[in-house]
Amino acid sequence: MRNVALFLFLSLPFTAWCQELNCSVAINASQVQTSERAIFDDLKNAIEQFMNTRKWTNDVYKQHEKIACNLLITITRMPSIGTFTASVQIQSARPVFNSTYTSLLLNFADRDWEFDYVEAMPLEYNDNTFTNNLTSMLAFYAYLIIGFDHDSFSELGGTPYFQRAMQVVNNAQQSGHAGWQALGSNRNRYWIIENLINQQMVGIRRAIYQYHRHGLDMFQSNPDEGRQKILDGLKEIKKVRDINPSAILVVSFFDAKGKELADIFSDGNIQIRRQAYDIVTAIDPSNRSMYDKIIAN
Repeated sequence: MRNVALFLFLSLPFTAWCQELNCSVAINASQVQTSERAIFDDLKNAIEQFMNTRKWTNDVYKQHEKIACNLLITITRMPSIGTFTASVQIQSARPVFNSTYTSLLLNFADRDWEFDYVEAMPLEYNDNTFTNNLTSMLAFYAYLIIGFDHDSFSELGGTPYFQRAMQVVNNAQQSGHAGWQALGSNRNRYWIIENLINQQMVGIRRAIYQYHRHGLDMFQSNPDEGRQKILDGLKEIKKVRDINPSAILVVSFFDAKGKELADIFSDGNIQIRRQAYDIVTAIDPSNRSMYDKIIAN
């Protein structure tokens, strides 16, 4: 149970225990030529029900503790009836203590979705075996979202859920579907979870905890100290990146945090800001113009 999260919402009324996710699904099927458009609404509802009503952990969540997340699915092809290819943006966020602000935790693009679905098809899943590609992909991201959330509240707290996500990958590798193998793209499901359980990369996970629990959660009461803690986390991420320059976990971190970092370090002690600017522009040079505001004044 996310003990830290409990006191974030003490002012809210008691609600019944419930599942972990508050997942919103959007489907863009404008590229698909078909007269049977109802299938896409049915798919959206089926995915939301699968993500939001399944119990993914043994933890006890209240309604206000559910993890906010989005699946933005763009269907690019329907090679045959009931068969789809798509790209998906997966996002999740967590609340920041003593504020109304929510911080983006995960912002990951998966361009290797292949699945079968017909209207009213039940979505079946078993942790111990591969049933179908759609539910395996959904389960993988459910565990990834929960793991990131736990890591942000307790150091390495997401480990059990990342291990479950790795099990999903292992089960799916013999299916022949894209995204589950080490070969090919280094920005797929295999590599994001490999990075998360790789001991060489553990500094990023510790930095995620530092960033959120000792940085953002303390920001309202002491912004200067919050910036220093976030800077300390960035230094750890740079160490990992220097060893693993192509790691997708580093890329994913800045996909989620780039704009937020530019905002955080656009104020405060100029020496801290310059250190932060040097780190973020070294790691994420393609977004230098976004970070320029850090040293603009």
